[in-house]
Amino acid sequence: MTRDGHEVAVRVRGLRKAFGAKTVLDGIDLEVRRGEFFALLGPSGTGKTTLLRLLAGLERPDAGTVLTAPRVTTVYQEPRLVVARRVLANVTLGLPRPTRGSSRGSSRDRGVRALAEVGLGGRERAWPATLSGGEAQRVALARALVRDPQVLLLDEPFAALDALTRLQAQDLVAELCARHRPAVVLVTHDVDEAVRLADRVAVLDGGAFVVDRAIELPRPRGASSAASDPAALEHRRELLARLGVSPPSGQAVVPSDQVAPPSDQVAPPSDRDDPPSDRADLPADRGVIA
Repeated sequence: MTRDGHEVAVRVRGLRKAFGAKTVLDGIDLEVRRGEFFALLGPSGTGKTTLLRLLAGLERPDAGTVLTAPRVTTVYQEPRLVVARRVLANVTLGLPRPTRGSSRGSSRDRGVRALAEVGLGGRERAWPATLSGGEAQRVALARALVRDPQVLLLDEPFAALDALTRLQAQDLVAELCARHRPAVVLVTHDVDEAVRLADRVAVLDGGAFVVDRAIELPRPRGASSAASDPAALEHRRELLARLGVSPPSGQAVVPSDQVAPPSDQVAPPSDRDDPPSDRADLPADRGVIA
């Protein structure tokens, strides 16, 4: 527990991780509480996704400790649906099979409820190939939520969506996280997204957090309010400056969701090697918060 009585779901102390001669994480300390939304920004190649993989148990730290609550789920940039399984089967994939005396419909019922929560009620028997990009990502979100996560890891989950669908997906994630209250760690390249969604935003560079800032803005945060609120704009200016970006003198800062992307725009580069879709067994030097 923290001093304010909130349960700590992520605790990292003295974390160090290197790949060959390159140290990407050097003495990282981090705590994230249940119900807290933590967003992580940084240039490509600075270790954001490496940190997420360490929290998911997919990498071993070279030094330090990584502790999480037991139930951790991840949503990636790609939905990673099994094309040969219908939507409901994708959501319940990997859930424990019913045991003798238990309700045979328990996993199915949980999957149906999760799909209804993400706005896909009635699409249980649809095939992944019939879904739009936004719908497929909502299935991936339902697959994470059906496991009742204490820690929800989001690895650029909106990056491949068009601007309007991205805003809708952000609203949905904010609503679901407020309802279920996991500890959330979001990796993103989008400063506006971080300010709009997060309770705290950090910038990772040179192996360390160069900023770890509380975002004390009223909720819910619509796209228009986040774009016009003076405090939100000030957070945006500071974060962009830390990322080495600043507008020319006298030019207003325009949020990225108000700028039409060029037709050939691709998703922002990532510093990750795509991890497996399922969480690996916890390595011996990776712990769980009791």
